[in-house]
Amino acid sequence: MAKLPKIEFAPLDSAATGVMVILAGEGSAVSSKLPEALRDMVAKAAEIAKFKGKSLSTLDLIAPSGIEAERLLVVGTHAKEPASEEDWLKLGGTVLAKTKGATAVTIRCEMADGAGVSAADVARMASGATLRAYDFDLYKTKKGKKDEDEEDKSADEPATLTFATADVDAAKAVYADEEAIAAGTMLARDLVNEPANTLGPVEFADRIKELSKVGVDVEILGEPELKALKMNALLGVAQGSPRPPRLAIMRWNGAEDNDQPVAFVGKGVVFDTGGISIKPAGSMDEMKGDMGGAAAVTGLMYALAKRSAKVNAIGIVGLVENAVDGNAQRPGDIVTAMSGTTIEVLNTDAEGRLVLADALWYCQDRFKPQFMVNLATLTGAIIVALGNHHAGLFSNNDDLATRLADSGKVTGEKVWRLPLGPEYDKMIEGKFADIKNIGGGRAAGSITAAQFLQRFVNDLPWAHLDVAGTAMGSPANEYNQSWASGFGVRLLDRLVSDHYQSK
Repeated sequence: MAKLPKIEFAPLDSAATGVMVILAGEGSAVSSKLPEALRDMVAKAAEIAKFKGKSLSTLDLIAPSGIEAERLLVVGTHAKEPASEEDWLKLGGTVLAKTKGATAVTIRCEMADGAGVSAADVARMASGATLRAYDFDLYKTKKGKKDEDEEDKSADEPATLTFATADVDAAKAVYADEEAIAAGTMLARDLVNEPANTLGPVEFADRIKELSKVGVDVEILGEPELKALKMNALLGVAQGSPRPPRLAIMRWNGAEDNDQPVAFVGKGVVFDTGGISIKPAGSMDEMKGDMGGAAAVTGLMYALAKRSAKVNAIGIVGLVENAVDGNAQRPGDIVTAMSGTTIEVLNTDAEGRLVLADALWYCQDRFKPQFMVNLATLTGAIIVALGNHHAGLFSNNDDLATRLADSGKVTGEKVWRLPLGPEYDKMIEGKFADIKNIGGGRAAGSITAAQFLQRFVNDLPWAHLDVAGTAMGSPANEYNQSWASGFGVRLLDRLVSDHYQSK
């Protein structure tokens, strides 16, 4: 895997070696606390380059005499709107990208008006740089041979990014949490990026077991246990694959024992051929990412544990492979879910909702949580509706929906609420069973999928996030250059930290 930068924090007046990064505001103005010669040089260079200090724009210079650094990178921060938390992530990612190849980078965290950057925003810059450095290169072989001299060894060393700040201790404290959230996000990216031949249901469950190292209690249910629980909706999806299904239960107990937990449920279809209702061949390789919801839940549980969040949290993921086989589920089959609801399977490519039906019912029945939020790469229809910049949000609870939307605005992992209602519910009424797993034709595909899931939440406060357009293949940005984004980890961690943690 790509080497992540080493993050350090130091006082504002620390000497800078290698690359020195300073922040510029409107009109390319830099801090008045910088040496006059340096400010004059930046002003002249900015005039020539027509650098105006626009947010995330850069001006790269040779450092003037009297400065220990060899390079000077000026990064713009001026924008029409006040900087958001995501803007600081983008700033950190921009710094990392523009200083690629440098072994030592010092970022002077001071605004053009001389005010110091807050400890929280300094930590977010550091997190943005870490997330930008992520690169899933596990299966790339090295080309050629390197000479084993000291120069080549040093070139392999990760860069050290030193954030010079007015409050070192506060920045370190905030970054401890930000680092945990970034690590959870990158874990989710790793899982989605893994090819399906190395990450089946059993292997995914094994990866989840590793969360015990950070204090997460992990329980894995195999096929015999799932049959005993009568999870026939989930098992029906899995029956066409020689790779057995798993249900992974993660528990983080960071609050009092009697505190009601919050719960997160993820769709974990490690590969989706569509089953007998087989998908077109084009882009089917991307269906290795059809477990993006389960990956996000796993990354979230890691983050909550790593930062010792004062909350009791449950994470449940249903892990299956939807394969084509003589034993595969057929269109027209009827299965009985754990809840007792009978389901006509009219399209075997509408399989994720079958997996979630049993996982959601099991979660509310066993753990009685405050709420459930499920994440799933559930429908292509959500991409038609929202593209790749918002996840679809469906909920039976206005307060939960509002909190999720607010968390999305803060983190940049945006969601957009779509309707539920009895009119749509009628579209999934079955002819030969209680319900069917698809609605009528192409109309309202994402909504009818959500209506299906709502049948299994037993009136508990619940939200469904359709992340088909955001968990994988979403547009790259300043802090993510990966095919897998890790979408949902930062969003849900913020939901927890803002509203459900003990103070």
